[in-house]
Amino acid sequence: MPSAKVTISFGLVIIPVSLAPATDAGPAVSFHRIHTKDGGRVRNVAVCSLDDEEAPREDIGRGYVTGDRVVPVTDEDLERLPLPTAKVLTILSFVDSSEVDPLQIGKPYYVRAEGPSAKPYELLRRAMEDQGQVALGKVALRGRETLAMIIRPMNQMLVMHALLWPDQLCSPAGVVPDRPVEITAQELQAAEELMDSYGPLDEEDLRDHCREELEEIVQAKLEEREPEVEAEKPAPGGKIVDLMAALEGSVRSARQSRGDTGEEATVTPLRAVQKAVAPEERPPARKPTDSAAKKSTRAPKATDGKAATRTKKTAKKAAGKKTTGRRAG
Repeated sequence: MPSAKVTISFGLVIIPVSLAPATDAGPAVSFHRIHTKDGGRVRNVAVCSLDDEEAPREDIGRGYVTGDRVVPVTDEDLERLPLPTAKVLTILSFVDSSEVDPLQIGKPYYVRAEGPSAKPYELLRRAMEDQGQVALGKVALRGRETLAMIIRPMNQMLVMHALLWPDQLCSPAGVVPDRPVEITAQELQAAEELMDSYGPLDEEDLRDHCREELEEIVQAKLEEREPEVEAEKPAPGGKIVDLMAALEGSVRSARQSRGDTGEEATVTPLRAVQKAVAPEERPPARKPTDSAAKKSTRAPKATDGKAATRTKKTAKKAAGKKTTGRRAG
């Protein structure tokens, strides 16, 4: 279901497209507030802070907070905003994907060609594919202007990501260790061996076991029985006395857990696993009689933060800095 229809402005080439969300929140865990005495739903009531009376929906508007004042903003005020990107996705620059800070990458959208725009759409896709570049631009979504990145061609189509403005990124101050850390060659080698010892990614790693077990608890309550859930494993803790011993022990444990035969481990690409677990073929939630599902023990991969989105050092450099370095007025 398209969420918006816009026009990609590629120089004088106009490409009408529609944007459709590429992700779905799915059956995520969510709760309602209830009155614990009788189980009744607790409603959210809009109450005015001045007269302490309930405010009808038709009497609720917008207010912009500045200092100690709240300035009313009407629909007419918003319609007067200069928003040239309301219907147009304006391409501002083409850059290598490595120049885009992963911290800025937000919600993805599928970009679908509309009407007679198939040829210019395919032309843009092929040109970006041949150059190995992504497009940076601006577009208005839900009444707000945002940076956008049209990324890799995927399955013969384009995908767009909304980008955060650089000033929306929090400072990493206080995250980096406050004193120098010395790493020996032996410790580095042991850490790399531990990375190599991790087994391939499988379909079980891409399942939400927490949601499945919560559904089992709810079902057990409905059936008035004890839930069959896996006992919580104790979290690893304690002070690291010998780093090398911990690394070597981790390597042995990882190899033993998968019955290592001495062969070099291979990692299944995430994209291949995702394809194998397509939405229509995704394994069903675990039933009460099933054995406990194997949980993932994968360690999160650490990545170095890159500088905020930069543009190519070409004639477009000045324009690129203007759009990715700060919010436009």
